[in-house]
Amino acid sequence: MAKEAFVALVTCFNDDESINFPATRAQVRRQIAAGNNIMCAGTNGDFTALTFDEKVRLTEQVVDEVGGRARVIVNAGMPGTYETLLLAREFDRIGVDGIAVITPFFFACTQDGLVRHFSTVADGVETPVYLYDIPARTQNHIEPETARALAAHGNIAGIKDSGGAQDTLEAYLAIGKAADAFDVYSGPDHLVLWALGNGAKGCISGLGNVMPDVLAGIVSAFNAGDLAEAERQQAVFAAFRKDLYGLGYPPALVKRSLFLMDPSVGASRQPALLPEPEQDARITALLRRHGLLREALA
Repeated sequence: MAKEAFVALVTCFNDDESINFPATRAQVRRQIAAGNNIMCAGTNGDFTALTFDEKVRLTEQVVDEVGGRARVIVNAGMPGTYETLLLAREFDRIGVDGIAVITPFFFACTQDGLVRHFSTVADGVETPVYLYDIPARTQNHIEPETARALAAHGNIAGIKDSGGAQDTLEAYLAIGKAADAFDVYSGPDHLVLWALGNGAKGCISGLGNVMPDVLAGIVSAFNAGDLAEAERQQAVFAAFRKDLYGLGYPPALVKRSLFLMDPSVGASRQPALLPEPEQDARITALLRRHGLLREALA
């Protein structure tokens, strides 16, 4: 079965922090040209800074721009089950390929609470639901046994693992191999190739916003059986990741890197990373070292 890459697409903003839909559509086209699928309203899409109505309109615009040329997953996760379900039903109406549901944040959830949360959303929509685990940001973690129980739900199609722990990813992958239809997508950019080689359906990458062709190259080389090329591309990806993420909060740094390559994407909504000359100089130096400022963006 062919593997696939999704990019957790940035949301582009104007100077007044309103959404810049034309610039966001341009980023959709850029990812499709590289061969990547789209995840919108995720962590790298500033989802926590978007209103309910903005998420709905953003998804409508992304789906319209994609026009069936790629797959679209959108994150519906909110702290409360009630609002998550309302948002998921809007995405169900729009017509996406999958609805990701990040674990609730702010609330301290039991594993039973997580089962109820995800099951309620999956029961309420027709679109396949994907669990989304990123405990460093939400402080709630989907234990492997909880994922195993949820994998038996007829409308829960898989999980995005952004925890960064290889042993947890291995446990999710074991569930995916045992279940009839439970796809595992790796989130950590340094584990893309490892995950593909160990049974993951694909990856959902934030760094792919900056290096779309490298991300697509890892997956396409793996699908073609050219492991040497896949390893070369993964090494390029991992080297930039290590350098960039060493500077601070990854989603803000990804957005700032892309801004320095293409100012039309705008800055992140506040209170995320503010433009700062010394930080920009360090990011610019990394972009130059990795040959990224030569890239012409569509």
